[in-house]
Amino acid sequence: MKALIWHGKKDIRYDTVPDPVIEHGRDAIIKVSTCAICGSDLHLFDGFMPGMKSGDVMGHEFMGEVVEVGRDNAALKVGDRVVIPFTIFCGECDQCKRGNFSVCERSNRNKDAADKLFGHATAGLFGYTHLTGGYAGGQAEYVRVPLADKTHIKIPDGLTDEQVLFLGDIFPTGWQAAVNCEIEPTDTVAIWGAGPVGQMAIRSAILLGARQVIVIDHVPERLAMAQAAGAIPINFKDESVLDRLRDLTQAKGPEKCIDAVGMESHATRSFDGIYDRIKQAIMLETDRPHVLREMIYVCRPAGVLSVPGVYGGLIDKIPFGAAMNKGLTWRMGQTHVNRWSDDLLKRIEEGQIDPSFVITHRMKLTDGPKMYETFRDKEDGCIKVVLKP
Repeated sequence: MKALIWHGKKDIRYDTVPDPVIEHGRDAIIKVSTCAICGSDLHLFDGFMPGMKSGDVMGHEFMGEVVEVGRDNAALKVGDRVVIPFTIFCGECDQCKRGNFSVCERSNRNKDAADKLFGHATAGLFGYTHLTGGYAGGQAEYVRVPLADKTHIKIPDGLTDEQVLFLGDIFPTGWQAAVNCEIEPTDTVAIWGAGPVGQMAIRSAILLGARQVIVIDHVPERLAMAQAAGAIPINFKDESVLDRLRDLTQAKGPEKCIDAVGMESHATRSFDGIYDRIKQAIMLETDRPHVLREMIYVCRPAGVLSVPGVYGGLIDKIPFGAAMNKGLTWRMGQTHVNRWSDDLLKRIEEGQIDPSFVITHRMKLTDGPKMYETFRDKEDGCIKVVLKP
């Protein structure tokens, strides 16, 4: 089959690889109908995440049709149409029973290595380094889905691929980020990053009843999309984020802050942004945490910091004393996709939201390597890329 393959930093190729096969009784094989490039895939493309190996299949946002089912998988049958969540989960361990699917205790087959790095392993993830299991990803013609009797979302007739594809990652990720804020009707929610996850967080915060949603970015197309949804845009290259937030909150600061950027903050004009890039270049720091610092500084005392943005390792100069003394609550983590999927699927069916609004580029899988560069460089108004095998 054909797939997008990681061969090293900034080296993604459209290659031929062996077709997947059933390895365990709970497996299923999916023929991919639609997949996407996610912002966190760029962390792999740019070489910031440890644990990738040449030949790894990329991608964790995909859906398709079941073409083969393992003997112990009674939940699926050939012909079922499914979205596959990026978090692989067993549904039986203590964490899964609590709905904490992204930290499933059984699905990471490289648990020992991840335990050494993190203390305790996270769940297995599709197409996202060998520290999360080394599972082949979904930017491919076919995918083996382990623990597929649990790791799936069945899609009813009448909904297009584009309406439901993002149930596998960015829609529940933005939703969980907003839910973690425990939004009240009087709240101002400030969101850093108007990429795909940021766009979903904006609409989620609005659906959950925030009084005011503010978004910080510097890409005009992203800010325009956010403003169309009802958010107040701040272009950090044109104006002071601190001054604008003071004006919009009567100098009190936002009650809730969401980091939808993660490890590759682009604050190149600030002193700390320059500091981070230098330390990253000489391998004394893995991530650029400008957004975290700014959120701590501006957040109203007793507020909430929600972090759906991906971080991979070590960060520096975090003003933790300010966070502690202001009584800030931190909520973060990979997304517990299936905790939210029933509710979000219903909202799509009822017309409350159509997540396909975020798509700007529809391409063939063979175009994937060049679209990684287009997406990373934010060229051609690119916000979200959907690929068809």
